[in-house]
Formats: sequence, structure tokens, C-alpha cells
Amino acid sequence: MRQAIADDTMLCVESTSNQVNQFGGYTGLTPSQFAGYLAGIARQVGFPSGRILLGGDHLGPYPWRREPSRDALHKASVLVRSCVLAGYVKIHLDASMACADDVALDDQLVATRAADLCRAAEEAWEELPEGSPRLQYVIGTEVPVPGGEASGTAGPQPTKVDDSRRTLEIARAAFLERGLDEAWERVIGLVVQPGVEFGDAVIFDYDRKKASALSANLPASPALVYEAHSTDYQKPEALRQMVEDHFAILKVGPWLTFVFREAVFALSAVEREWLGSHKGFHLSQVSDALEKAMLRNPEYWKDYYPAQEPEAQFARRYSFSDRCRYYWPDAAVQKEVDRLLKNLSNAPIPLTLLSQHLPEQYERVREGKICNTPESLIEDRIRQVLRFYSAACGNLQGYD
Repeated sequence: MRQAIADDTMLCVESTSNQVNQFGGYTGLTPSQFAGYLAGIARQVGFPSGRILLGGDHLGPYPWRREPSRDALHKASVLVRSCVLAGYVKIHLDASMACADDVALDDQLVATRAADLCRAAEEAWEELPEGSPRLQYVIGTEVPVPGGEASGTAGPQPTKVDDSRRTLEIARAAFLERGLDEAWERVIGLVVQPGVEFGDAVIFDYDRKKASALSANLPASPALVYEAHSTDYQKPEALRQMVEDHFAILKVGPWLTFVFREAVFALSAVEREWLGSHKGFHLSQVSDALEKAMLRNPEYWKDYYPAQEPEAQFARRYSFSDRCRYYWPDAAVQKEVDRLLKNLSNAPIPLTLLSQHLPEQYERVREGKICNTPESLIEDRIRQVLRFYSAACGNLQGYD
């Protein structure tokens, strides 16, 4: 939000169907609670709530895919309805995952189910107060499943133009069959694969030559742009090129929590070197608490990391997939993070240690752009990444 204040822009924040849903998701938040959570942060930092664009990502049956399709799709419709009533405006309709009783899931069935979800969204919108912003839709499914991609070595290929056209044609027919002509004109994004991805220890960089055919064949109707998922860790120049090539909606997530983890680990090193020899001083144990939390509940990382130790231990800490992001809310982990912040807040951190462990933030402290506090240092490390995206989208005023 502070980056959006500096840029004088809207802020789009999205939740996936497994993160936030009517049953709480893994965050424990319903759509209305998530909207309230964001509104609370907005009040805290002075960001106008009217400039928050709430989005729902992968809205569909994914969280309930192991159930019969009738039950899963009913829950998906309730989820979409809950999101719209909570103020979500940008809706990614994704019914691409097979349910328990699906023998085959073809493009036609995916489009039909997505159109049914759109109808549920439109019906919910009719219940909103007069003047509420109209819903904007994103369709298409050529992306990793919610939560990220598993480790791999083969780079993704850009979506074929014929495939993107077929997706649009089938989706359009499904919308029109349900009388959703006007809603179809509010489809603003088509999810495609521009050829970018990341895994446990690998990054596949954007190559605009490979994506040139897709870029040159942006559909004329409806008026939309491409939405690119998993753009984390791309070079700043690549992000700029993607926007120029019509991949104008850039999704980022794990990169932000990856650099959060980097900053916390760096501050832990500062704490040990600065305060470790002080008698009777209780140092934080963030890394150990995080490791224990991940071992207690391996659900969020076991299918993504190597099966053998010590490779798995290394990945739990340092993987680009950043599966440790699921464990920061753990009470024991939060206790150690709070202890770290408290320990480093009693006096200004020595500049020599900042230069050693957070050199970019050291420079910004020296220039007077940020404060020498642990919270400010962590925030600025995250905003380093946000500034890449901001600049790629042409928002240069907030770059410093």
C-alpha cells in the first residue's frame, strides 16, 4: 500500500480459492474477513480504501476437487458469490480442475462450468448497492495450480495462438448460451503462459522472441490483455518487455515472501553478531522455529522439494518456491520473529552490520530514505521487488 501511495496508483490484491473461501481457507479468512483485513491495513497506513481493487484468483472448485463435481461446483458458486458480496471486482473464473467423478474434462466442460460461475457472480452483483462497480472477469487456465509449481527442469512453452483463440471461442459461446452477453464484454484478461516460470532452484526467464506470436495476436474482442502468472524472479527488463508485449497483468507473490524471509534471516545474523556475546540476552531462534513448524506439518512443502535430506532442509529455507511462506503465521514462529524485532529495536543497528548483511538497505539508510529500524529494513527489502513491477508498468514517480 505504501508503494501504491508513492506511485499514486490503484492497488490490486488477490486471494486464491484455497487461501480465502467461505470456510476460511488456509488463512482462516472468509472473503468478507479478508476485505476487512485489507481495509484495516489501509486505515493504518493512510491508503484510500477506494483505491483497493480486490480480486479472486482461481475461483472455482479447486479446494473441493476431491469431491463429486455437483458438490464441488456448488461450493465454488457459493465462493464466487461470497467474493462478490465482499467487494471483489476482478474475478478469475477457473474450473479447469477435474473433480472426483469426472472421467474426462474437456475444454467445453471447463468453459461451461466457468460460465455457470460467472452467472453466480452476476446474480450476486445484482444484490449490491446501486452504483457498485461492475465485475471484471479473467478467463483462461494455462497456469500452475494454486500454490505454485512443483520442481522441474523443463521450461514452459508459450501458449499457442490457436489454443488461445480456441479458449476464447469456446468461452464466448458458453457465456452467450447463458445470456451473459454483457458480462462477456467485461472480460478484461486472458490467462496465458508467456514462457516464464520458477521452481525449487530454477528460473525460466522471459524470451520475447518465443512469445512474439502470442504477443502479435492479441484478440480484438473482447478488449482484453494477457494475464501472466508466476512472473516472480523475472529480471526488471523482462517485466518491462512483458508489459510492452501485452502481458500487462503481472502476478507476483512468492518473490515478495522470499525477500521477506531474506530480510528476516539477515536480521537474525545481525542479531547474533551484535548481541550474541551479551550475557543473559535471549536471542531469537527464527530459523529453528520455522524448521520445526515445517517438519511438524509437511503438507505445504513435501510434494515440492527433494525427498532426501539434507537437500530438503536446504530447500525448506532457500527454495525459490518459498514454501516456508505458509508457516510464518505459526504461533511459535511469530513469537521468535517478535523477539527478533524487539531485540533489534532497543538501539540503532550498527551501520557496519547493515552494510554486511543488508547492503542495499544500508545505502538507503545512509541516504536518509528509510529509517534504521528492523521493520523499515524489512519493508524496504520487499519494496525493492515492488519497485521493479512498478517501473515495468510505467509508475516511475515512486521508484526512489
